[in-house]
Formats: sequence, C-alpha cells, structure tokens
Amino acid sequence: MIISIVLFLLGILKMIIIVQAIISWLVAFNVINTYNDFVRQFLYALDRLTEPLYKPIRKILPDFGALDLSPLVVLILIIILEKILVGIHTGAPLI
Repeated sequence: MIISIVLFLLGILKMIIIVQAIISWLVAFNVINTYNDFVRQFLYALDRLTEPLYKPIRKILPDFGALDLSPLVVLILIIILEKILVGIHTGAPLI
C-alpha cells in the first residue's frame, strides 16, 4: 500500500520534471512569452518544486555552461528508486 503510494508520487514527480524541461526549452527558444503573469507564476511554481532536488546534484556535477544535466540525473535516480521499490513490492529480483 505505502509502496504503491510512493510509486505514484514518484511518477508524478517524473512528469513534473519532464514538463519543466520542455517548458524551459520553449522559454529558451522564445516560444513561450515569459511576460505573461500566468506563465511566469507557473514557471516559478515548477522551479520551487524541483529546485530542492536539483541543488545537491548541481553541487556535485561539473559546470557544463548552459547545459544543465541535473534533471536528467534526478530522472535516472527516480527510475532506479522505482525499480527497487517494485522489486521489493513484488518480491522479484532487482536485476
């Protein structure tokens, strides 16, 4: 039961990270107008949700300039955690 809830929340977190990555690309290519109040508040909310996850990883990763790999690292860690939890939940081997 608890593992199912954690897996559900991890799935939501993955979707938030993917949406934030896509929106950040759209902002970088000037497809989305950041002068719109709704868009600005939406971006701010996404940043507030994901920044606590990215911050420790950004301290470890080397600086790649404009390329931020911390969302990719967080997604990989979430997928690994999901695999471990599914293995625990089903009793299946982890490999």
